[in-house]
Amino acid sequence: MSKLPKTLSGFTVIPVAYPHSTHIIYARAHVSKSKNPTFPSDRTLFLVNIPVDATEREISLFFKNCGTVERVVFGQEASDGVQLAEESSDSDDEDGMGSSMDVDAPENEEVRPRKKRKGQKDGKEKPVPPTVVPLPTASLRTLHKTGSTAHVIFLDASSLAKALVAPSKPRSWHASEEPTGLAHYMALYDSRRPPLDAVKAHADTSMDLFEFELAKTKQKSAYRKGEAIVDEDGFTLVTRGGAYGQTLGGGVGVASKTFNASGSSRKKKEPKEKEAFYAFQKAEKQRNALLDLKKNFEADKARVEKLKESRRFKPY
Repeated sequence: MSKLPKTLSGFTVIPVAYPHSTHIIYARAHVSKSKNPTFPSDRTLFLVNIPVDATEREISLFFKNCGTVERVVFGQEASDGVQLAEESSDSDDEDGMGSSMDVDAPENEEVRPRKKRKGQKDGKEKPVPPTVVPLPTASLRTLHKTGSTAHVIFLDASSLAKALVAPSKPRSWHASEEPTGLAHYMALYDSRRPPLDAVKAHADTSMDLFEFELAKTKQKSAYRKGEAIVDEDGFTLVTRGGAYGQTLGGGVGVASKTFNASGSSRKKKEPKEKEAFYAFQKAEKQRNALLDLKKNFEADKARVEKLKESRRFKPY
């Protein structure tokens, strides 16, 4: 193996020794340009090209000789943390504005108790939703993309200075208890195919929760248009609807008295145009009728003459 440089483009080269290969990690101090940095710059180590199967415990053990590691944040988790921090700051500002606007509200305003519905019992406990039995899970490591990054936050600044010192020889990687390599994929295959008993218990409890939420939704929207109102005994509530017999909540409907008296179907008659309303229209209509009559008479006369000519005896 050729000699590795100690630094490369501002990064410290840290070789990692595996049983049959060597992996290179690039490290430098974390630098943030934002006003509210997510990680402390004097105690954070920025790593590039971490192993694809690296875990937080393995990285903590790898830098144990430099100092105590407070936490390890991988690349995707770091970007999510920055976004959450910005959202939380925005929500705090909104809460502050809301609290300032509520100053003018009366402090000693009496809160009127809500009226109890008819038939509501005192001290009635709310139904508890059923608990879903989860599927069995295996403790597996999360694989990262090639060239992924991570932030290592130490407890003190002196540990960061020790971690940036280039090692003279490759350092061994301390593997944790989670399976690696082919054993990882075999364990992942088994975890995605749980026993049928566990699947059945999970499906049954999920359906129980679904039916519970469905019944709760129907109870809230009992008087919504288009849905039948069914009481505890299974009877459908019949209510008088509007002009066309629509019930308040759907189901069985009773037509109103106005609708029954007027009839369910009533067709509008199309207005007809009056013919021969004026005197000249009446005369013109009679004249056209006489012309049509004469025309038909002449046509019938010609047809009769034609029939007579066809029936005559012609010896020669």
